Amino acid sequence: MSSSTRPLVIIAAFAGSLAAGLLLVLWLSGGFSGFKGVAAPAAIGGQFQLTDQSGQKVTEQSLKGKPSLVFFGFTHCPDICPTALFEMSEVLRTLGPDAGKLNTYFVSVDPERDTAAIMKDYLSSFDPHLKGLTGTPEEVAKIITGYRVYAKKVPTKDGDYTMDHTALIYLMDKDGNFVAPFNLKRSPEDAAKDLKRYL
Repeated sequence: MSSSTRPLVIIAAFAGSLAAGLLLVLWLSGGFSGFKGVAAPAAIGGQFQLTDQSGQKVTEQSLKGKPSLVFFGFTHCPDICPTALFEMSEVLRTLGPDAGKLNTYFVSVDPERDTAAIMKDYLSSFDPHLKGLTGTPEEVAKIITGYRVYAKKVPTKDGDYTMDHTALIYLMDKDGNFVAPFNLKRSPEDAAKDLKRYL
């Protein structure tokens, strides 16, 4: 890819992700309530089976007993994903000992490249409480569908590809039920204080 086209691809991917995220927020907030045939927000979640960076199986049952933050992305993401993971790490650091009372998951939307070993290496730069989840394309497709995540492979001119995806943080309660998108665009102290209501 030439230096002149790469920024355009990144901008297009970011714009697509932002649009998908805004649509999902509008839907979750009831903005589409007047449309027939639109699923209710309670439909987010469901059964899944993935593998974390240590090779351990993680299912929907793993979410129960603690509130969870779930973020979908991929290790080749140039900016949105590392930024979100850094912000999650800052909140976990601010929580201190309470960080262990929260599940934090980074779910790959790129199972072709994101093996457990790749996820382990990638997450070594972030808070150790973060678990990276991946699996077969079929396993990943199931959780993507269950969480109503938008994820699409976008070919690049050099023969490679990037992923356009929903960039929301999902807050799940102790029963594994969806609560709301979680806002990280604030101070870690404010975000941690908000999370403590669910611990």
